[in-house]
Amino acid sequence: MTKLVQVAVAILIRPNCEYLLASRPNGKGWAGWWEFPGGKIESGETPENALIRESQEELGITPTQIQPWIKRRYDYPATHDAEAKTVLLHFFFVHAWQGELQAREGQQFAWQHPRTLNVSPVLPANAPIMQALSLPPVYAISNIQEMGEHAFLQALKQQLDHGLQLLQIRESQLDDAALAKLSEEVLQPCAPYDCRCLLNGSPEQALQLGYHGVHLNSQRLMALTQKPDNLLVGASCHNRVELAQAQSLQLDFAMLSPVLPTKSHPEATGLGWEQFGEMLSGLEIPVYALGGMHFEHVSHAQSCGARGIAMQRAIWEQQ
Repeated sequence: MTKLVQVAVAILIRPNCEYLLASRPNGKGWAGWWEFPGGKIESGETPENALIRESQEELGITPTQIQPWIKRRYDYPATHDAEAKTVLLHFFFVHAWQGELQAREGQQFAWQHPRTLNVSPVLPANAPIMQALSLPPVYAISNIQEMGEHAFLQALKQQLDHGLQLLQIRESQLDDAALAKLSEEVLQPCAPYDCRCLLNGSPEQALQLGYHGVHLNSQRLMALTQKPDNLLVGASCHNRVELAQAQSLQLDFAMLSPVLPTKSHPEATGLGWEQFGEMLSGLEIPVYALGGMHFEHVSHAQSCGARGIAMQRAIWEQQ
């Protein structure tokens, strides 16, 4: 029977959003491969305590500001220098630490930007985390039906200037011709900013119109049997069943709502932050909080284990 090894993993983050990778030292399995630093959680030890201990032993630093994120299970096959095993990785963001980095095990270090990885090979269990890290903390959703197209395009330009990196076009009221025209007007200004755009619709339509990805509503999500190729894929979820479906398909991210009461559905009871955090516990894919969100909610959402927040109204009102 393959043994389960629980591991605490540190994602050290610089203010410029670069994160640290370390090479596996000689004498260990998968030597020379790159990974996020960390190590085995000992019996009776919490993941947080293991993270601090391993950081001190491997890196010579003591984390002072940590934030739990996603977990990931991975089955490693046997190799010539390592036995088969299943690992359950507990990922933590480390935003601050004491001490200077030291290669205490003879490993190499490399600071990487989420969108431009320049070291290889990367341990297989860590590779999907690179994709998750490339997702920004704010996910914008279009609101043309309320704003009008001209006002939306003006607000979009303003948010691109402020660093917007991820946008969903959700305008079901448009016919095919109007959507194609709008898509051209959105994709063209987004390109120089490297802002990735997703279409709320079908994967086929997203590819045809030149989008980077597709955002699935819950009906499309539950009908899906395989993740679409060649697209960044997100999905709208409202309960544990839909989250489980998004995870089983290994989608790039999910959006969970409503967290707080919203202007469009003021009568609906939101999940609240406590239940939102409970629903994210143990998930292996990143999640955005949607519903009543404002920029000041980013850190709160992240403290619950989310990648960030999604906004349909507040973001376009921001000056």
